[in-house]
Amino acid sequence: MARRYSEELKQTAKQLFVRGYTVTEIERETGVTERTLYNWIKNEDWDSFCPPDTVEIALSRRINILSERENKTDAELNEFIRLVETFGKMQKDHAVAIKIKAEASAIEKGLPIYGSIPGEANYREPDSGGDQDRPRQAKGKKREKKAKNDISGITPETLDKVREELFFEYQQLWYQHRDDRIRLILKSRQIGATFYFAFEAFDRAVRTGDNCIFLSASRDQAEVFKAYIIAFAQKYFDVELKGQGVIILSNGAELRFLSTNSNTAQSYHGHLYIDEVFWIPNYKKLNKVASGMAAHKKWRITKFSTPSAISHEAYSEWSGEMYNQRRADNNKAEFDISHANLKNGWYGPDKKWRHMVTVKDAEAQGCDLFDIDELQDEYSSDDFDNLFMCKFIDDSQSVFNLSKLLACTVDVDQWPDYKPDNARPFANKPVSLGYDPSRTRDNASLAALGIPLIPGEAWRVLRTDSYHGQNFQYQSNRIKDVREAHNVQHIGIDTTGIGHGVFELVQDWYPLVTPIHYSMEMKTRLVVKALDVIENSRFKYKAGDHEITRAFLMITKTTTGSGLITYASSRSVESGHADVAWSIMHALIYEPINNDGRKTTVTFSN
Repeated sequence: MARRYSEELKQTAKQLFVRGYTVTEIERETGVTERTLYNWIKNEDWDSFCPPDTVEIALSRRINILSERENKTDAELNEFIRLVETFGKMQKDHAVAIKIKAEASAIEKGLPIYGSIPGEANYREPDSGGDQDRPRQAKGKKREKKAKNDISGITPETLDKVREELFFEYQQLWYQHRDDRIRLILKSRQIGATFYFAFEAFDRAVRTGDNCIFLSASRDQAEVFKAYIIAFAQKYFDVELKGQGVIILSNGAELRFLSTNSNTAQSYHGHLYIDEVFWIPNYKKLNKVASGMAAHKKWRITKFSTPSAISHEAYSEWSGEMYNQRRADNNKAEFDISHANLKNGWYGPDKKWRHMVTVKDAEAQGCDLFDIDELQDEYSSDDFDNLFMCKFIDDSQSVFNLSKLLACTVDVDQWPDYKPDNARPFANKPVSLGYDPSRTRDNASLAALGIPLIPGEAWRVLRTDSYHGQNFQYQSNRIKDVREAHNVQHIGIDTTGIGHGVFELVQDWYPLVTPIHYSMEMKTRLVVKALDVIENSRFKYKAGDHEITRAFLMITKTTTGSGLITYASSRSVESGHADVAWSIMHALIYEPINNDGRKTTVTFSN
């Protein structure tokens, strides 16, 4: 007779699964058999409850879990080595990372691994002797006990050798300018900045014993920096690093990983690396804190980012306006921030070193990660320029204000009632769904928002999902999956044109689904409601989710041929990049525009 497990034990197992534990580890922690766990994972689709991470974030979580584990088993050690040996190449080939994740899963299941990892010419299987420069521990023998985070065996020569082999020309240029007091770097997406600066900080800490601090928009991104450093140390120097929040090296150097909303950030001092500065809310306030953290003349500050919009507070520093604010009109300095002037680096009148690296610059300097022609086909010209050519969005015509949007971003860890690893992530609290269907080339977007229970409470974006090139039935099924995990009070679907097919399928299992047919009146109603909650700080979403921010900025006010005011975004066949903003608005419309004193009408399911 099959053994029966309690619901509480099942939920514990599920929480461990979503946090990144393997099935073998969950069995060890809970006593539930592997066969039962695999059945639960498959039958109850536990994967759908995992946070919608990138491969990079998912792998960084796993590496950090394993790095903290004392007395690793042989399988855990082998998995850890495989992950860190490839994680450093994440910025080169995401497919390699996916393959490694699959191989790690195979190891955990006891399945054989065939072949080597693409691009790893010196890679060896864990029990075959390993790299010639770094012998592995013979099977069956205990690993020699080392001092914690012992980097005494790492020499400047080995650091130089690794750096010269790993990085492209523009990254080598960043290293040459590492001792500049302030570096401002504007970059294309996915050219390896996080990867490089993690190495630079580790290199600096090992050589000098100086502290290094990373400030990121979200805790997830900070975890990526930490995982890269752990991977560098393990793969190239055979040093296993450990540390919760902070890694303290044997020479006393501290490596700290903080999110920008950390209340303790100003308590630390060291060389400072600030990620995605053009997407950080309340930048002027953060800049004061950052200046204090690196006030001593020995500390260096590096700020790097993809561009957001010209209205962002950090843009005035980039453009030189901040420097000129206190200078008389006849004494203002000129700042040439053109690509032609910045592509090789430039010291401005404010003595800050600026550098701009577009995707085409990166390709010309050895980066072979992109097919630029293909990217230009996949993205609209505006999106391509913003994401890959370092062009700021001119949001002067945007309906939504960038600073107001960024003020709505939070670290979702601050939401104790939202637990994405649970079967009911938001328990029985009410949720509103909005859906923007897929057109010819853009994505379908599904947004799940927590409904405020009392007047004045904020709407919260719990999750957003995108689907591309899928049929109506698939789209309907995905909406149903999310509905079954939440206490859904409203589903709003755009039925203009192609969306009607999805609407009819959803109506079969949710008769109360709300059709949203676009007209000038309806678009005005959607936009006005979104403006109401955003400008009154009644809208919250995950810090670092640039897609939501960018999508809202793409919505502009326009006029019809007869002179009537309406709202639009580039939702054509060529460009459907505002879909996530519209899906969120389809959920927000559940609440009346005038919400003063409104009593909630939501219900709680059992």
